[in-house]
Amino acid sequence: MFFAIKIKQKCFLAGVLWAIGLLAQAQDIKVELGKTEIALNENLQVILSSSGGQLSEYSFPDIAGFSKQGISSSSNMTVINGSVSQTYKLIQNYRASREGTYNVPALSVKAGGKVYRTNAATVRVTAARQYSNPFDDFWSTEEEDPADFVSGREDAFFAVTTNKDEVFQGEGFNLTIAFYISNRNQAVLEFYEVGQQLTEILKKVKPANCWEENFGIEEITPSMANLGGKTYRQYKIYQATLYPLDDQPVKIPAAELKMLKYRMARTQSFFGTGSTRDFRTFYSKPKTVKVKPLPPHPLRDQVAVGNYKLVEKPGNNNRLNTGQSHNFLFEITGEGNIAAITEPPLNKRPEFEFYPPAVRQQINRANGVVYGDKVFTYQLIPNEPGTYAMSDFLSMVFFNPKTAKYDTLRPQTKLFVQGESRANNAIRDNDQGGFYDAIDDEPNELASGQRLDMLKILGNLVLLGFIVATGVVVFYKRNK
Repeated sequence: MFFAIKIKQKCFLAGVLWAIGLLAQAQDIKVELGKTEIALNENLQVILSSSGGQLSEYSFPDIAGFSKQGISSSSNMTVINGSVSQTYKLIQNYRASREGTYNVPALSVKAGGKVYRTNAATVRVTAARQYSNPFDDFWSTEEEDPADFVSGREDAFFAVTTNKDEVFQGEGFNLTIAFYISNRNQAVLEFYEVGQQLTEILKKVKPANCWEENFGIEEITPSMANLGGKTYRQYKIYQATLYPLDDQPVKIPAAELKMLKYRMARTQSFFGTGSTRDFRTFYSKPKTVKVKPLPPHPLRDQVAVGNYKLVEKPGNNNRLNTGQSHNFLFEITGEGNIAAITEPPLNKRPEFEFYPPAVRQQINRANGVVYGDKVFTYQLIPNEPGTYAMSDFLSMVFFNPKTAKYDTLRPQTKLFVQGESRANNAIRDNDQGGFYDAIDDEPNELASGQRLDMLKILGNLVLLGFIVATGVVVFYKRNK
């Protein structure tokens, strides 16, 4: 009897990273090793990064003494004067089997048909650190059919779960599709065409009224989970954070996953123990996530939803002169749907000229959390001397689902402007009356010099016509 689950197949699932019309660029790829001193319950990371294009056809090596723990991803987007650049990162996590010092050789990582190498390093693994356990997930059991168990009793189930039962509109929740195997399982099970099955599963369960941030699971690797007092190996095949776009309930129907199950012969023949295989279908339970509308507010349909804070970066100096160009950075950072954050409303006043901001955003997806930052860089020119609070020009209202309240991000920066007023310059720049007034003052008749010039032009045209005609006649007579 085998007390194991066979995993013979790797499934490559396309990670969904916003399609926002990136410009074609030369791809620059590099690989590096993360921190080399970790606890036993922390990950050693191999980081593959690319600028100018998404990473494809990549693979990470095995490391002696470590087991693979899955891949996390992040992306960084910058928009300057309409030009878009993007940086992607894939992080392969490894977990050490014991404490100690490991000599990790230079690692070869394949990406885009080429091989990239890290530097060799010494990794020190210390005792495990104590953390609070955030795992609190829904799980379901399935009524077992005794007819399915010929040689080994299975203790496994398939589940499509969410980490929240109720959210506000725009608040994220995690959707996880996974297969669970108990340590007491006696059946020999094997994944079957996971990639094709996942495509069909997502057609059923992925809601149309949600924005998706996909964690991009590229290969099936087990992780331990304690559910109902029992230890399971969890095999995630899909995970994403979903953000409801309206206040309608998110309905996730039941789905099915087909597995191969091996039946072992009761007796051993001369050629050894024979086996046959059959299909076993596992079913998840349906799930509904209730979506609450945002509380009444004049900007309820426009605000970002998340747990955000403002990082102020006033630029090179907050003391400047009138007419002097200045950059002001309005950086929003935190957990939420970073991609949905729009440009903060601008209160335009004659004291300053504001130009459309350059935009940069970075989205990280790791450990079941989507977080990042979005930076709006404004170029401004002061027109009037004085002291100005930037909160009079820029602010952003958002809804925090953790406190269930609206909040406003207001910069605390003040700009001190000295110099002469540019109001008269602006009037002169916009005053075109002198030119048009001169037109009204001029007579609507040709001057004597102008009449003479016109007569010369007409005379030259007549003379040119006579010469051409004479040439044509002479040519005709000679060739007649």
